[in-house]
Amino acid sequence: MSIISVVGARPNFMKMAPVISAIKDYGLSNYLVHTGQHYDDNMSKVFFTELGLPEPDNFLGVGSGSHASQTAKMLIEFETICLKRKPSLVIVAGDVNSTMACALVAVKLNIPVAHVEAGLRSFDNTMPEEINRILTDRISDLLFTTEDSGTKNLLNEGVPKEKIHFVGNCMIDSVSKFIPLAKEMAPWSKYDLNGNDYCLITLHRPSNVDSQQNIEKITSMLNIMSEKIHIVFPIHPRTKKSINNCTIALSDNIRLLDPLPYVEFLSLMSNAKLVVTDSGGIQEETTYLGVQCITVRENTERPITVELGTNHLTGTVANNILRVFNDIVEGRCKRGEIPSKWDGNSGKRIANVINDFL
Repeated sequence: MSIISVVGARPNFMKMAPVISAIKDYGLSNYLVHTGQHYDDNMSKVFFTELGLPEPDNFLGVGSGSHASQTAKMLIEFETICLKRKPSLVIVAGDVNSTMACALVAVKLNIPVAHVEAGLRSFDNTMPEEINRILTDRISDLLFTTEDSGTKNLLNEGVPKEKIHFVGNCMIDSVSKFIPLAKEMAPWSKYDLNGNDYCLITLHRPSNVDSQQNIEKITSMLNIMSEKIHIVFPIHPRTKKSINNCTIALSDNIRLLDPLPYVEFLSLMSNAKLVVTDSGGIQEETTYLGVQCITVRENTERPITVELGTNHLTGTVANNILRVFNDIVEGRCKRGEIPSKWDGNSGKRIANVINDFL
């Protein structure tokens, strides 16, 4: 029995590493395809070294481009691989273009598809990721959910319950494995920070950073925040491009960094007073770590991080964000809990289901 596992963008690596590792324990043959959707070394290559992923058996190198051009390249290239390898199963993760494109190729060739992190819904179809999630779930044979909302969403959409497996969160497998090493690194000292007296920023969503008006609002907001706390901002390439064209300069209290290797970023996140983000996975990681998180979005596909965890869904209005920010800085924080099955064993649960399925 042979399996093809697909990665393509930064979040995929943390989700797939535990699954690939666990699959090996069953003696199943795994062929790893990297689509190259993220192709910068700091956004991609370094994760193979840090997470212990094997080097990709095939690198498609699709690179950047529009959603249509990226997807088209992946459809063509991945079909060639599937026709040659004839796998018994294709495993995809998350909600990026690689996820949807490779799942579509597989199902058209009558190859079963397993979707890691299935069922999450923001109910916002303006998000490209939402479309990828819906389409991938609709054509998958094994759907692995991370929280109750994912299972409920799939059942409400008519997915047979025997296809759905609540396994917990693979990204937390990676966090729990690497957090001891991350804390030992203590990179905050490298940036002249003491204790948890800093705020970590990650912003990259097009709706936040692509327009001139929005990036100037964000820049002004970050400058106000930096008056109360040091800001550390590992900056995404698309965000950097927008800020470079912004008419408002960032405060000297904001330290801009290149995208960081996974363990170093995890270390900074674990020790931060709070994180401000528009990312999906960081909402989950901060909940597991017990770190306060402000999510600069109108919705989240990970509601358990708000209901049970340390995530604050503030929307995108600066005054609302700053109100929550001030509360956290002044010590009025949210007490969070770790959700069910976020225990570091999700990859093993997935491998067990896959082994039984095959």
